[in-house]
Amino acid sequence: MQTSHNRGFTLIEVLVAIGVMALMTLMAWRGIDGMLRTQSGLQQRSDQIRTLQAGLAQWQVDLDQMTELTGTPAWDWDGQVLRLTRRTATANDVQVVAWTWRSNPTNGNGGQWQRWQSLPLQKVSDWQAAWRLAAQWGQTPDDSTQAGQTQIHPLQGWQIFVHRGGSWANPLSSDIVTPNGALKPSQPTLGAVPDGVRLVLNLSASSPIASGKGGPITLDWIRPTFSGPKS
Repeated sequence: MQTSHNRGFTLIEVLVAIGVMALMTLMAWRGIDGMLRTQSGLQQRSDQIRTLQAGLAQWQVDLDQMTELTGTPAWDWDGQVLRLTRRTATANDVQVVAWTWRSNPTNGNGGQWQRWQSLPLQKVSDWQAAWRLAAQWGQTPDDSTQAGQTQIHPLQGWQIFVHRGGSWANPLSSDIVTPNGALKPSQPTLGAVPDGVRLVLNLSASSPIASGKGGPITLDWIRPTFSGPKS
């Protein structure tokens, strides 16, 4: 009569099984890590798209709400900072806002697109102080001006063009090209709102939005009361 014995695993079989399990665990971990990295990248890109969209929306609102008051310019561009006088939600108040791009060599994206705003204003003297403060913020920001500052989006740079006399031109140019190609002296009223503003934002190639390609984003704004040239 033969007695049956239960045969156990040998040491080699146990080691092989442990090795297979370790390999499968490593592969599973790498897959999870890859998914988490992809999700993080997509989230970062989504966040940057939202911040850029919010910045562009705010840009358009500021331009839409520009107002020309007696003795106060609605618009000023000095090549570094754009200052605007705009209406607020309160009928009797105005506000000074400013936009600029500030280079940052330590930032891989090149710099930051920034916005500044004053408190609501009712007195001309307060507006004058805010107007000067906006210029100071655009050139040499300090603790007194950074309270109203908001970081909008990292950029490589930006450009602004204005539409006056039927054509797009550099805001600092002294001449404007007319539709027939002739040069016409540009003598707009100081601080007058242009017929249109073209904003060109240069994205960094390292920006998640650019997907390694970089390139500009162009947004045109047309003054709501602009009716165009008469036929």
